[in-house]
Amino acid sequence: MGAQVYGKLMMIQKELKAPKGQYNSFAKYNYRSCEDILEAVKPLLEAKGRVLTISDEIVSLDGRFYVKATAKIADNDSGNSVQVTGYARESETKKGQDESQITGTASSYARKYALNGLFCIDDTKDADTNEYHSQSEKALVREIKELLAVKEMTIEDFEKTAKDKLENLSVERLEKGLEWLKKQ
Repeated sequence: MGAQVYGKLMMIQKELKAPKGQYNSFAKYNYRSCEDILEAVKPLLEAKGRVLTISDEIVSLDGRFYVKATAKIADNDSGNSVQVTGYARESETKKGQDESQITGTASSYARKYALNGLFCIDDTKDADTNEYHSQSEKALVREIKELLAVKEMTIEDFEKTAKDKLENLSVERLEKGLEWLKKQ
């Protein structure tokens, strides 16, 4: 019986398309929220006869508070289930937010990552992750180094022409890469 819940989960994972429906205008990237994932998965859950529940629990680890979110998918007929947890640490303070909003923010992140785990959504390439920023900066540095070698340019020459010649790279990314190159 337990295999049935895994089989249906596998089908949902295969069919799920959770678009990045949110836009961060400050950092200029698209991302998916917990709500985007839920909106995309609800029709699949209904079609496969499954129920999804998400719950939160506040836990203390090493003197810090975390929101532990559990996403659980259950088979309507057998009651068998699979669950995944995600954690997000509450900030001690966040400008412009009161304590309940800080907890809500942590809850949203924890729920999103529990859902990512349950439905095999890979967010490592999403612009709101540290891994994405690290990979992007490394890629930019490689691009700039290659360009400088090919063009036989100095960094100063590159700075003068980058905005005109490299329209597909954002100025913000170019500036980060150039700053890193200057330190080398």
